[in-house]
Amino acid sequence: MPVAKPIFILNGPNLNLLGLRQPEIYGRATLEDVAEDCATLAEELGLTIRFHQSNHEGQLVDWIQSARSEGAGIIINPAAYSHTSVAIIDALNAFEGPVIEVHISNIHKREAFRHHSYVSARADGVIAGCGTEGYLLALRRMKTMVGA
Repeated sequence: MPVAKPIFILNGPNLNLLGLRQPEIYGRATLEDVAEDCATLAEELGLTIRFHQSNHEGQLVDWIQSARSEGAGIIINPAAYSHTSVAIIDALNAFEGPVIEVHISNIHKREAFRHHSYVSARADGVIAGCGTEGYLLALRRMKTMVGA
């Protein structure tokens, strides 16, 4: 039986270009491929998901706030907002469930400004550098965290 509340999988700016933008860093899988893989695994794990992407910080904040009452947990790839958004960290701090931060690339091997993530301070787990498989790793961990 699936967990009653869904896991929100939130994606930040430019992830809509996944598969096209810098494939040497981010790979060739599209965000649609990632969403399909997540949906398939979620069903196997007995989880439901809500998969969203936005280039707009306020939209991401709105989804995080919705998860307060509607979600069991949040998996978030904040992309560039990892390094800049106080609004996203404030919203995540108001969420009481588990949070896992995902980065497709290893942000610690990239430009110095990418080495710090505001979101990591709230995240219960951080997965970086595992490609799009990081989302699946996060879903498997989230199953344990929400007690499913």
